[in-house]
Amino acid sequence: MSVFLTGGTGFIGSSVLRRLIAEGHEVTALVRSTEKADAVEAEGATALIGDITDSELVSDQASRSDGVIHTASPGDDTAAAVDEAFVTAVFAGLEGSSKPYVHTSGIWIYGDNSDITESSEFDPPAGSRWRLPIDERVRTANGVHTAIVVPSIVYGYGRGLPTLISDAPRGSGVVPVLHLIGDGSQHWPTVHVDDLAALYVLAFEQADAGSLHIGASGENPTVRELGAAAADAAHIAGGDEAETIEATRARLGRDFADALMLDQQATGSGARIEFGWEPNGPTLLDELTTGSYAPEDR
Repeated sequence: MSVFLTGGTGFIGSSVLRRLIAEGHEVTALVRSTEKADAVEAEGATALIGDITDSELVSDQASRSDGVIHTASPGDDTAAAVDEAFVTAVFAGLEGSSKPYVHTSGIWIYGDNSDITESSEFDPPAGSRWRLPIDERVRTANGVHTAIVVPSIVYGYGRGLPTLISDAPRGSGVVPVLHLIGDGSQHWPTVHVDDLAALYVLAFEQADAGSLHIGASGENPTVRELGAAAADAAHIAGGDEAETIEATRARLGRDFADALMLDQQATGSGARIEFGWEPNGPTLLDELTTGSYAPEDR
């Protein structure tokens, strides 16, 4: 199948691109520069230089494709408007075709929850509330075969949110100490980026229309466990140290900090049952200790 992909050079999207190619799909990847075009073409995709805010371009490419996977996000205050406009453009190109469209949401929409499943109630912090109306629009679309993937904390290749742990401030005292995000008692649901990519492709190929799928490996370490692993790997003499909520908010910004301090756990069992999805990447704890986030001189 021919797939129109956004975010093909991003953290998640680049892994989705590789998985699509490996599964025999033809991919047209929307990129913003010749440098990024070279990167996706090196992976075997066809590059299209443009922007996800170009509604005419998006609609045209959606109509030419056999389906769309959307992983791109500006990651700033424009995210809600950009995603809303992108969905509008994609639906204009796909409406009435019953072609698949896979949309990206985020695990923070569930708020504090020790057992997140596809049927859990939504309770997003302020910085994630914008996702809910767009997700609802995607799930209830007519004439388009939609599905939503909800990534948990994505890791792998030394990239993503875990760098907030591995590269955390060491303090200014005589004995270095790794600063945690809050007190570190919160759990993070996690998933390796390559395992998540496999879920995107399965959702594209097999998901029921209007369905939602949690991308979680079942590993839910606490931030303190992650901080201890990173501190040990970096030989930080003082280990790790809790940080006040106020200090974390000052360092990372209130909305972002509040999302990172959510206490969440998920198994991802829904995708295992429905698709036979088998996440088998190394755990985030292993990656922090001896893997892609560990210091090179360890």
